[in-house]
Amino acid sequence: MSSMTKLTSAPSTYEDWKVQALEKDRKTGAERWKEQDSTRDFDFRIIRRRYDELVEIRTAGDVDRLIYFFNEGIHGNMGGMGSPALYKRAAFGTKNLIRDFTNELVAALNQIEALPSSTLKKQDKLDLFRRAGLCFGHSALMLSGAGSLGPFHIGVVRTMFQEGILPRVISGASAGSMVAAVVCTRTDEELAELFASDQLNNLFGEMEGAETGKRISQENVRALIEALIPDMTFIEAFEKTGRYINVSVAAKEVMQRSRMLNSTTSPTALIREAVLASCAIPGIFPPVTLAARNGNGEKCAYVPSRQWVDGSVTHDLPAHRLARQYGVNHFISSQANPMVLWALQEPDSDSLFQQFSSIYQSASREWLRAIYPSAMQVVKNIYPLNLMTRTWFNLITQEYTADINILPQQKFYNPGMLLEQLSEEDTQKLVNEGEKATWPKVEQIRICTAVSRCLDDILMRLDGTIR
Repeated sequence: MSSMTKLTSAPSTYEDWKVQALEKDRKTGAERWKEQDSTRDFDFRIIRRRYDELVEIRTAGDVDRLIYFFNEGIHGNMGGMGSPALYKRAAFGTKNLIRDFTNELVAALNQIEALPSSTLKKQDKLDLFRRAGLCFGHSALMLSGAGSLGPFHIGVVRTMFQEGILPRVISGASAGSMVAAVVCTRTDEELAELFASDQLNNLFGEMEGAETGKRISQENVRALIEALIPDMTFIEAFEKTGRYINVSVAAKEVMQRSRMLNSTTSPTALIREAVLASCAIPGIFPPVTLAARNGNGEKCAYVPSRQWVDGSVTHDLPAHRLARQYGVNHFISSQANPMVLWALQEPDSDSLFQQFSSIYQSASREWLRAIYPSAMQVVKNIYPLNLMTRTWFNLITQEYTADINILPQQKFYNPGMLLEQLSEEDTQKLVNEGEKATWPKVEQIRICTAVSRCLDDILMRLDGTIR
């Protein structure tokens, strides 16, 4: 039985949902399935051997063998144990062997970190953890463009934060960039206080100068950004929080490339203007000139000859760029982009129809990428057709799903309502929907990211960076 089957009654908290999910697994036999190693979905034999070996090493307290175990290499999706199929059989979690082996790896990494310098020097620890990080990889959360559905991301992020599974690397495009900026400019203590109150929901539901049911303006968006996001640069945000915020922006000019702004590529750029640019929907809001702080701490234009627009046009989910800059190889998406929701299929679906649909969509994207240069050559001097062609091709050929996808239950929305000011009630509904959509994914995220989160935390403690 699929884990997507509805539970008996609507739970109001994640803990309530978890209790019901575990009870469902007991009744359906999924609990027994979790207790047994055997399955065709991953190489359980090799994972069992590695688990038993690690338990033996840690019990014996053999430091040399423990270090050698990790020098042999630990890899994401080892033996296929990260397969999405392993999270479809049960409502909560997966094979106990996978959970236990993951926990043992985390405990072993913490054991190595705790070794005195007389046993293992700090630099040797750093070298080991960096190698392990390169081998295993890191996880990232990508928040899509969403229009007025942006509060959905709040529910997703709040649940992940409260469950302690929020990655340090977070990207955002358009409305997603606003939520990413809220998270990545606040410490854990500040976020806990913010999420415990209704302040964030109320600000989205009472955007200054906007009337419920009326289209929001760029000035409304600017006022919301100033109310939500401190006036700081990307590097200042990283130094304060240890989180890596990444904001996608698209160039207004046809021949210019889009950018992903962060503390590495644009450390002195100001986050507020970057988010405003990422929310500048072409044809609706005017493009934005980015801003930065110069060496004297004064605000000035950043790349003054360029203007920027909605980042979701080119990189709604910038997986390739995150992989290149941070060594990310595991991606979680909160996907609420109303332009594509209706067409999305889970990439690991068991449905034969959905599998054929996914193949067709992939083939179509490749065909469009092949003809794109020729099409742009025809319209390159015809404004605004050249911009429209570039935008259309970028929207069609992007990948909009990740390894783990958190999606709204509703897939179809009235396009005319997607830039309207929501009521407080509608805002709260979207936040609640984001939370409920995240609950079935929490244990999968917890297990799949446990090692990378542990490595990130260790590297931040030892060196102040995850790279």
